[in-house]
Amino acid sequence: MTLATIAVLGATGGQGGAVTAALLRTGHQVRAMVRDPGSVRAQVLAGAGVSIVEGDLTDTDALATLFRSTDAAFAVTTPFQDGLDAEKEQGAAVVRAAERAGLPHLVFSSVAGADLHTGIPHFETKAHTERLLAAADVPSTVVAPTYFYENALGLADEVEAGFLALPLDPETRLQQIARHDLGHVVAEIIAAPGAWEGERVELAGDDPTGPQMAAAIGAATDRELAYRPTPLEAVREADPDMGAMWAFLAGHGYDVDIPALHARFPGVPWTTYADWAESQRWPEER
Repeated sequence: MTLATIAVLGATGGQGGAVTAALLRTGHQVRAMVRDPGSVRAQVLAGAGVSIVEGDLTDTDALATLFRSTDAAFAVTTPFQDGLDAEKEQGAAVVRAAERAGLPHLVFSSVAGADLHTGIPHFETKAHTERLLAAADVPSTVVAPTYFYENALGLADEVEAGFLALPLDPETRLQQIARHDLGHVVAEIIAAPGAWEGERVELAGDDPTGPQMAAAIGAATDRELAYRPTPLEAVREADPDMGAMWAFLAGHGYDVDIPALHARFPGVPWTTYADWAESQRWPEER
């Protein structure tokens, strides 16, 4: 694809932000739909040259208008703001709008394993959108990332206290990916839509164990971090959705053929977990 105008939904979030950055690096123009154009994140995007459009991801008319003025779009939905039903509404609106607008290519971000009927609530909402997209008259590609490295940043209090805790046995590997690598993949797919139309691509950059994650963060902070497996039942009691996800990850788990994937995208940096950890700012030891 020559340089084009790309719509990015969720550009103020982690995935959409990474995709936006990758598209800007390759010279594309980006139009981002955001709820609040006055937010700090939206203003940062505007300062980087992104065209900001106000709108809601459940507004089919607004989405269709946006899609008519672009050459391709990236969409990511989320249940973590307004709930699971809202995520299904977002996905349905995106698919309807893309079909109505005759969008040339839609890249939808789902999650690895969403096609396995896992019963995990926030996997099933994305699977619902995948089914709608498969039935629609929309040229599309599904990217399905595994666990994000960046999720570890939410464990800053534990890192500060000198340990890392996950509901995984020490020997269990967890396939993961850096958000910026997702951005690179999406940019490559958008650059060659014909090569990727109709594909579902699961994404992972590395597969460390819990102790290896703790060791990588420890090396990045010049100290030793202990790894503490968290009882899965405690996670289930606190959050059934997350409990179901961790039960899946502790059992079947993601199943990306990492070497084959990386061979298909040789231009992606494919950051290792250790290199990602080294590049982050971590809290100092208490």
